[in-house]
Amino acid sequence: MRALIVEDEIPASEELNYLIQEHSKIEVVACLEDGLDVLKFLQEQEVDVIFLDINIPSLDGMMLAHHIGKFASKPYIVFTTAYKEHAAEAFELEAFDYILKPYDEKRIAAMLLKLENAFKRDHAGEGLVEHGQAQVTDDTSVQGSSPKASVAGSGIRINLLRNDNIIVTDTADIYYAEAQEKVTKVYTKNGEFTMPVSISDFHGRLPQESFFRCHRSYLVNLSQIREIVPWFNNTYLLRLRDLEAEVPVSRGKVKEFRQLMRI
Repeated sequence: MRALIVEDEIPASEELNYLIQEHSKIEVVACLEDGLDVLKFLQEQEVDVIFLDINIPSLDGMMLAHHIGKFASKPYIVFTTAYKEHAAEAFELEAFDYILKPYDEKRIAAMLLKLENAFKRDHAGEGLVEHGQAQVTDDTSVQGSSPKASVAGSGIRINLLRNDNIIVTDTADIYYAEAQEKVTKVYTKNGEFTMPVSISDFHGRLPQESFFRCHRSYLVNLSQIREIVPWFNNTYLLRLRDLEAEVPVSRGKVKEFRQLMRI
C-alpha cells in the first residue's frame, strides 16, 4: 500500500510516519502540508490511503476530502486531528477512521492492521497488490454500487458511528434499526450505534433486497429473523437471532411482508 501524510505540524507528521513504519508494511510516499499541494500531487500520483489532518493551509482537510470523494478511484481517508467535533462529518464523507491527537500507539497499530486487512480483502481476486480503491475493515473499528456502502469481500459494508470512531460494519451483521426523533438507532451483533440520519436515509444506504421497512419506525434484516409471531389486527412481531428485542410489522406492511417471506 502507498500512503500520503497530510500534516502541517512537522513533529506530528514525523511521529505518524514512524508509527506507520513500525506497525505496518505501508509505504509513505510523501508528506505534504498544504491542501492545494495535495490535489496537485494526486493529479500525478495514485495512493491507497491518505492520513489527513483537518487544520491545514489553503484547503482544510474536510474540504479536501470532499474533492477526493469525487475521484474515480478514491483512496481510504484516515482523519488525524485534535478535534472531536468533526467525527460526524467524517462519517458522512465515508472516512475509514478518525484518529485523535495526541496519538495513541496501540490505537494507531490497531487501525493500521485493519487498514491492511481491508485492502487485502477488497482486492482479493482482482490481481491488484499496490493500487486501487477501497474503504472497509471489520466490525471492530472505522466503502461500490451505493455512495454510502461498498461491495467487497464477504458482502456489503457500511459506516456506522460510535462516539468519535467510525465503525465499518458488514450489513449482514445489522439486525434492525429504529427511528428515534432525529436519529436512527442501529442494532448489530457487536452492539448499538446512533446514526445522525433519518431511518429513511439509513435504509437507502442498505441493500434493499435484504432490509425491509416493516414499520414507520423500524427496518429489519430479513436474514436475521428467527421467529414470526402473530400479533393483533393480523400483524406480526419479529423475533431476531441472538437478540431479545421484538420488531413490529405494521398493518400497512403486512401484505408486502407476507410476499417477501412467502407466508
